[in-house]
Amino acid sequence: MPIDESIVSQIILALGGLGLFLYGMKLLGDGLELAAGAKLRKILEKITSNRWLGALVGVVVTAIIQSSTAVSVMVVGFVNASLMTLSQAMGVLMGATIGTTATSLILSFNISQYAPIFIFIGAFLVVLSKKNNTRYAGQIIAGFGILFFGMTTMSSNLKPLASSEFFSRLITSISNPILGILFGALFAALIQSSSAAVGILQALGAAGALLLPESVYIIYGIHIGACFTAVLSSIGATKDAKRTSLAYVLFTVFGTVIFTLITLLTPFTSWIEGFTDNVSLQISLVHIISTIVATIALLPCVNWITKLTCLIIRGKREEEEKEPCRLKFVDERILKTPPIAVNQITKEIERMGNLSNKNFNLSLEALLSRDEKIIPKVSENEEVIDYLNHTITSYLVRINGLPLEDHDLLKIGSYYHVVSDFERIGDHAENICEIASRIIQNDDSFSEKAIEEIKDLTTLVESVITDSIDLFFGHSHDPLLLEKISNTEQEIDDKTELYKDHHVERLSRGECNATIGTLFMELLTNLERIADHSTNVAFALSPQYV
Repeated sequence: MPIDESIVSQIILALGGLGLFLYGMKLLGDGLELAAGAKLRKILEKITSNRWLGALVGVVVTAIIQSSTAVSVMVVGFVNASLMTLSQAMGVLMGATIGTTATSLILSFNISQYAPIFIFIGAFLVVLSKKNNTRYAGQIIAGFGILFFGMTTMSSNLKPLASSEFFSRLITSISNPILGILFGALFAALIQSSSAAVGILQALGAAGALLLPESVYIIYGIHIGACFTAVLSSIGATKDAKRTSLAYVLFTVFGTVIFTLITLLTPFTSWIEGFTDNVSLQISLVHIISTIVATIALLPCVNWITKLTCLIIRGKREEEEKEPCRLKFVDERILKTPPIAVNQITKEIERMGNLSNKNFNLSLEALLSRDEKIIPKVSENEEVIDYLNHTITSYLVRINGLPLEDHDLLKIGSYYHVVSDFERIGDHAENICEIASRIIQNDDSFSEKAIEEIKDLTTLVESVITDSIDLFFGHSHDPLLLEKISNTEQEIDDKTELYKDHHVERLSRGECNATIGTLFMELLTNLERIADHSTNVAFALSPQYV
């Protein structure tokens, strides 16, 4: 039997339309995510223990980046990094399921005739603009156009399915609630996007190949399948991260059960069909209503769902103190969201800076109080600092290769130097501890005048470190504070030379021996270099980041 070439052509065009639709969905989501990087950071910082506020954050963030999958992976990463509790995560995830429904509502309107214009404008901005932010805007516009162009191509070439006997039998079989839910779950898990899965259903509805009664249970199954990526991202994570993904699954399963019963026991689909004849809009309304109602109904049960996950996944939360040589704020999951990755790597660098500053203070305490018990603690901290230096640098290389906003790219470039400076401050603090250890073991001591000079110099160095770290942590470029740091650093340089001259004079008068004299000179050098590296940190963030 010869194959009808027109049917083959329609199948090829439908597949091409599907490819354009999925690509446009990804292009749009990635562009929104990149363009909204700063907003994402600010919104996520507002998360509190209030589950309703958390749900609102989930709605807003997902509405911005149009991907509940990306948000769920991000949230699992935050829980894994101890930045979010399980209860907070549940609120955000519940809200995320609402935020992602916006795409289906947009797709239900017929604006496909404007798709080529969107594609042209978006491509024009991407190709000709030199600024990343403008290119991201172009990516959003082009993605929007490609999305609708693909959907139109797909739906127009799927119309023959409406008269296909085989397809009719297939649709009849999956209109069974259990089979429909299973099919929807597998479908969404396969393409890893609930928005795309619902969009494809809408395309079939627009082609007349699928009606609401046959698609309603598939929609409920899609909600469950959307959890698949979050479950995958929790593999190898902490127990709380695994509980987060399980809680997400439980929430969607409970919501699916609720609306399956509503659909079976009430004329729910008839109500929706009576509201509009547009099948795409009908599918969107079921998607939106079932998600919102399930979230409102189950949000008060967050604590109960949380307890259930703890019963299923038993065990206590891993104590961070047992594993000091680890990143606390960054993991592989965070890299999937570049703007958040920049924010989190900044926190790791701040942690490293605090450790370096702590080691400097401990080394001075060991030296001036002649307390040798402090030295092992400095060595332990130095081990962590060295680990952070290598690991953070490795992540900086990877983040630098991600698509980022212009100011984030410049910031990452400066971070390489900041990490190196913090590592060097830690090294010099360890050198001071070695000097303290040699003095204590040899039962030597500095002269009273030398101790006065050391205390004077260390006070200045402490001032430079404190001010520099405050500037870096606050991402500030206060010109008055920068001038103060610069002047203090110059004063340290001048006094270092002056105190070295004083020391030579004391040596010539026989007020100290050569051994302690050498240690004094080494100490001055280490203090002066700590001030230099601290000043580098202060000037790392230029006005372009403000």
